[in-house]
Amino acid sequence: MTRPVPTKNECDRLQEARAGRKWRRWGTYLSLRQWGTVREDYSASGDAWRYLTYEDAVLRAYRWGEDGLLGISDNRGLVHFAPTLWNESDPILKERLFGLSGPEGNHGEDVKEVYYFLDGTPTHSYAKAIYKYPQRRFPCEAIREAAARAGRNVREPEIWDFGVFDDDAYFDVLVEYAKVDVEDLIIRLTVTNRGRNAAPVHLLPTIWFRNTWSWQEPVLEDSFFWAESPKRGYRTIAMQQTHLGARRLYIEAPTQDGPELLFTENETNFEALHGTPNRTPYTKDAFHRYVVSGETAAVNPEKRGSKAAAHVRWVLGPGESKVMHLRFTDTPLEAPFANIGALFEERIADAHAFYDGIMPSGLSQEERAVYRQAMAGLLWTKQFYCFDVDRWLRGDPAYPAPPQERMNGRNHDWRSLYNSEILSVPDKWEFPWYAAWDLAFHCLPFALIDAEFARTQLTLLLREWYMHPNGRLPAYEWAFGDVNPPVHAWAALRVYQIERRMTGNLDRAFLESVFHKLMLNFTWWVNRKDADGKNVFEGGFLGLDNIGVFDRSNALPEGGTLEQADATSWMGMYCLNLLAMSLELARENPSYQDVANKYFEHFLYIARAMNGNPSSRLGKDKKKKMREGEDSVCLWDEEDGFFYDVLRLPGNQYAPLKVRSMVGIIPLFAVETIDDELLQQFPAFVKRVRWFVVNRPELGAYVAQFQGFGHSRPGGRHILSLVGPERLARILRRVLDENEFLSPYGIRSLSRVHLEKPYSLAINGAVHQVAYEPGESGSGLFGGNSNWRGPIWFPVNYLLIEALQKYHHFYGDELKVECPTGSGKWMNLWDVSSELSRRLASLFLRGKDGRRPIDGSQEKLERDPHFRDYLIFPEYFHGDTGAGLGANHQTGWTALVAKLLQQSPLWRDREKEK
Repeated sequence: MTRPVPTKNECDRLQEARAGRKWRRWGTYLSLRQWGTVREDYSASGDAWRYLTYEDAVLRAYRWGEDGLLGISDNRGLVHFAPTLWNESDPILKERLFGLSGPEGNHGEDVKEVYYFLDGTPTHSYAKAIYKYPQRRFPCEAIREAAARAGRNVREPEIWDFGVFDDDAYFDVLVEYAKVDVEDLIIRLTVTNRGRNAAPVHLLPTIWFRNTWSWQEPVLEDSFFWAESPKRGYRTIAMQQTHLGARRLYIEAPTQDGPELLFTENETNFEALHGTPNRTPYTKDAFHRYVVSGETAAVNPEKRGSKAAAHVRWVLGPGESKVMHLRFTDTPLEAPFANIGALFEERIADAHAFYDGIMPSGLSQEERAVYRQAMAGLLWTKQFYCFDVDRWLRGDPAYPAPPQERMNGRNHDWRSLYNSEILSVPDKWEFPWYAAWDLAFHCLPFALIDAEFARTQLTLLLREWYMHPNGRLPAYEWAFGDVNPPVHAWAALRVYQIERRMTGNLDRAFLESVFHKLMLNFTWWVNRKDADGKNVFEGGFLGLDNIGVFDRSNALPEGGTLEQADATSWMGMYCLNLLAMSLELARENPSYQDVANKYFEHFLYIARAMNGNPSSRLGKDKKKKMREGEDSVCLWDEEDGFFYDVLRLPGNQYAPLKVRSMVGIIPLFAVETIDDELLQQFPAFVKRVRWFVVNRPELGAYVAQFQGFGHSRPGGRHILSLVGPERLARILRRVLDENEFLSPYGIRSLSRVHLEKPYSLAINGAVHQVAYEPGESGSGLFGGNSNWRGPIWFPVNYLLIEALQKYHHFYGDELKVECPTGSGKWMNLWDVSSELSRRLASLFLRGKDGRRPIDGSQEKLERDPHFRDYLIFPEYFHGDTGAGLGANHQTGWTALVAKLLQQSPLWRDREKEK
């Protein structure tokens, strides 16, 4: 039978998904790396990278997930499909991407292959990606040796340095997925020889089950594939699985002999790994042994197993392409490839129409391409993530108990954590696990295209199987107990606002649900991260890794405590976010006015602590004695016009850490404006606010910019922020100075002034130093795999842009600053935010010289027609050149560029007005 094609567009599919149709069951959820993860580490030492290596991954069945090359899976991670390749040069099939592990890379873990996410829709009704497959032997050992020789002050060795793309000796492998219906997927694999000579390539589209049976007693074999009798025009692999039922993978067979079907089991090769007997003669590495080594006995002659592939060998001439189509469906079909081209064209047209309806009409073609690929990367970095910490610690019935040391080792106090969902991860190779504050930023661009998914992600982290019973949010699997900035309230409020603006939907049920859980998390912060109960917070590294003089997550010198400007500011921002949420909820439930008062008052306490007593403000001396009766030292430095962390030492001594960094800019993020029109709805809230301000005048005195609710600015607006207009202008004087923070491509994380004047602190004979590093980090702090000592990071730049827009909403044209500092050009704060947006977006856009800053000096990326239109969305960017650095495909928070482009016609209009 043939199935009629439903006449739906992507908006219809999203609406049906909200109503319960399983349009999201299948998607690009397969990780690019499962080896080297904490989930797969059962060692006593917790050395995850060495416990299961890249080479081991060929032989060993994974416990908690799977990986593959640009593949798909169901939303429970049971069945996976991905292409496998062989160039007749490598010693193994290309089944997964190669990269350096954390200890091997001179700047931490780093994928060393070339691939791009090109397109995608929210329901995965269409998805496209491309992999650049070298025809020469992949230089794994040469890359490792080069990285081992390189120190931290040397650029990362990259794949371009090893000649594998010389003479264009590579294949373009274009992977496309489309949905005919909810359970009917079509697949198109196009392989093109970009080289100058004919070259062989083996293509093995592979389907397999995650091994869910080996870890239990007794073993239940309820998941298997088998080959059906060949038919003219196609071959069939049938499937049975308890949860998903019966399905078939149809493989196009244009010739009579067609693809060869191979079968094995997704089982560990214990004999190759440990010299012990295998459970089955057919193991996970069978296709490598069969195709590469010619071991015919490696595959199951009965054509049955838990892993199957179709194998073809092509010899492609220069520029020649060949295509293979497949179809995976739950419905038997007599003509599975009828109208296959038309089906793809329809889904591609759907994708175009969907984005045309979302993107502003004022975007240029190049900006539209950036927007589209940013969203594609965001959608491709969804991943099935499974981790039961209690089971992981205890071990599985069919295996020996894990080493006893694990019971007091990594994540032992997170036994309540049980994850088994589709999550937005930072990077499916370099960081193939969720990170709490990364995910919050992901949700803003997601809200533009799929608000339901954005809401689901934010809700998940607050569920009892994620959130610790004490109210703490999990950070990431290497250390769930690390502390990320508390940005989830901000993200939830912004997702709510974006959806309201774009669709008119007011999902107060979502807002109320997350609000209650966020109150628990706020209480955890107050109880655990305010050591002295004085509203100055410690926090730890707070996602900024090596920004400080020493690792802020570890014990500090001389038993000191670090009073953090950023932690305290994040908490001020948290208060204002919860205040705004409670007032929004009070529109329908007046009782939330009481809660709003609580966060209003807490914000004032934090503001007072942040600004301190006049007598305790930081001065020129590096160490001072606090005066008796003072609550805390002020984090504001009057002389420098900047906020700094303060190291509190025994004996009530303190030492300001005068590093001009993002830490001193984050206080600007804590800002909220409130209109009279809104306040008129909440008389009880306003009454209590007035009482509080009258009866606690010392708090109002320390928040000079707070206008009170008895009088307001023209237009009926009020502002709450940690800085008043004078301090705001002083901080921005440094932020907008091109010799300090302002780069041509955004705001640096550390002032460039520290290039010539590194900051040093001597404690106990040890000298701790921070110097400006615009590129990769020379510091080994926090693993050394990221750098906050100079590069440009999208998340904090984005928060600064939003904050400046709020300040402008209140001050309007009455407050102008010089931008850039010293230029003689004076701008209001909206125009400053627009200028920062423009600079950030320019990272991805061609300049007058025809180059994109993110590409650095790679000539091939700029000039080659088969590279120049493909984009990566890196983790961070060189503070001087804008070159992309860190994780190559960290599309999550870098996809915020799409949000900036969404409002770019607004800042363009402002520029025209000027």
